Amino acid sequence: MSSTSGLASLCLCVHNAQAHRFELKHLKIIAAVLILAVAIASSFLAYRYWPQPPQKTVLVLSTTTSTFDTGLLDYLLPIFQKEYNVEVRVLSKGTGESIEIAKRGDADVVLVHARTLEEAFLNDGYGVHRVGVMYNDFIIIGPKEDPAEISGTKNATYAFQRILKAGKGGSAAFISRADKSGTNVKELSIWSLVGVKPSNKTSTWYLEAGAGMGTVLRMTNEKKAYTLTDRATWLAFKDQLTNLTVMTEGDKILLNPYSVIPVNHEKFLQRNYKMAVTFAKFLISHEGQDLIASYKKGGETLFVPIARNDTRAHELGFPNQEQEVAWYDSVDPSTLMMAVPISTTKQSEGTRFFLY
Repeated sequence: MSSTSGLASLCLCVHNAQAHRFELKHLKIIAAVLILAVAIASSFLAYRYWPQPPQKTVLVLSTTTSTFDTGLLDYLLPIFQKEYNVEVRVLSKGTGESIEIAKRGDADVVLVHARTLEEAFLNDGYGVHRVGVMYNDFIIIGPKEDPAEISGTKNATYAFQRILKAGKGGSAAFISRADKSGTNVKELSIWSLVGVKPSNKTSTWYLEAGAGMGTVLRMTNEKKAYTLTDRATWLAFKDQLTNLTVMTEGDKILLNPYSVIPVNHEKFLQRNYKMAVTFAKFLISHEGQDLIASYKKGGETLFVPIARNDTRAHELGFPNQEQEVAWYDSVDPSTLMMAVPISTTKQSEGTRFFLY
């Protein structure tokens, strides 16, 4: 009996030990679950109530190729983005196409240089608060051999007349951007003063590229032709253009002003009006104007600021400059419509953005 009793006691001890280990195992599991739950809850509460860095918004800037090709945007935008915690997406096109992008509601603000297109954009209700930012000038460049004999001239209309004569005579060619850009609009206005409407369909000397300024400059260099370009882009590319030189400059009609125009938020509620106004304020602020004035290539200033020079702004086609600058100076963008978070901003299909 004693042997049987001892065996029973041993079995009972083993059972109790197993039960104890089982309880410990489950207690450990429960403890682990509780610790995990506390950690999750703490993380949630920390995210919910602990101050979070502000979420970046996105600003879509539709602009002419010259502000991009010259490197001006590479200079300005990192400063703006850092100051205002925003990501800028740049659509670099000719002025005509840049405005069309904005008219479709695919941009927040435009930075362009063609007064007639800009005023139509405003009058049709697509843009608001147009204000002058800066200017440079157009120049006529051509081959060093200069078959049209216009080197050193200061009258753009006379230079175009000479190019027309040389072109008809078979000794010269002219390359047009033909892209409805601000440069193309200016070129066509000069041809209109000459009394002609050239086309590559009727004139073999007149080539329509349908391309941006950088591409046209390279084509002009290759073909030893003439073209109209803004001075800033010429300065950015001239070291590559060994066959070309400046022919005509200094004519008043060759001045080339740039304006910034936020897209009308009442027409496109999804657009980032708040940041569009902030960007315009930045460009015309004393800080922005000083940055523009300090941007140079090869020691030469590419753009001259005009936002705070009312007289010059009036001369260049901004009759309401004082009122618009006063409005921008007085407005607090934080009181305007809320911006769309970057994570929910939709990119138009097939649109190429340059990110900064």
